[in-house]
Amino acid sequence: MKKQFVVIGLGRFGSSICKELYKLGHEVLAIDSVPERVESIRDFASHTAIANAADEENLKALGVRNFEHAVVAIGDNMQTSVLCTLMLKELGVPVVWVKARDLQHQMILEKVGADKVIQPENEMGIRVAHHMDSEKVVDYIDLSEDYSIVELVASQKIANQTLLELNIRAKYNCMILAIKRNEQVNVAPMPEDLVQQADILVVMGHRSDLKRFEEKGI
Repeated sequence: MKKQFVVIGLGRFGSSICKELYKLGHEVLAIDSVPERVESIRDFASHTAIANAADEENLKALGVRNFEHAVVAIGDNMQTSVLCTLMLKELGVPVVWVKARDLQHQMILEKVGADKVIQPENEMGIRVAHHMDSEKVVDYIDLSEDYSIVELVASQKIANQTLLELNIRAKYNCMILAIKRNEQVNVAPMPEDLVQQADILVVMGHRSDLKRFEEKGI
């Protein structure tokens, strides 16, 4: 379903979001105060504007209140980021996601009404640390403080066995959400589905259970 997004701040983070949303078929208004940044994204957005997003009149004139979602990617300027977030919520934008540079910034953004706050450097640092911790880890996503989703490479140890035979849920209290093999993804695999060496298992569970499965089960 086509949605309407306004992306404010066209650095590396904002530009990548803008391009991907546009590629996915959504309507995207891209805003930045730097003309060169706006020009570089012109072919990857439905509409572009050179404007100071900390000015409420500019936001009104651009019609941001008509958009369903906003992304504020001005992480390097806390004051502008907070002010922009506050104005977007006051103008009635239903969902506002904001980039934060640190925990203090995040706490302020949450108090002024941001619906979701992203710390990309911190989140990427966590994922990289998990990659470095184990060669079995392909990707890692936190769901909460205790629960995560991790992609693990199947070793020879569990190859040529079905999920029923492996009995991962009973042994490790983890759930197999999908099996990736080459370019194919088997979502919600059946108990009789076979695991092959080098398959990527998408597994959800408590952090401690996932770690136990990673070290002993796979």
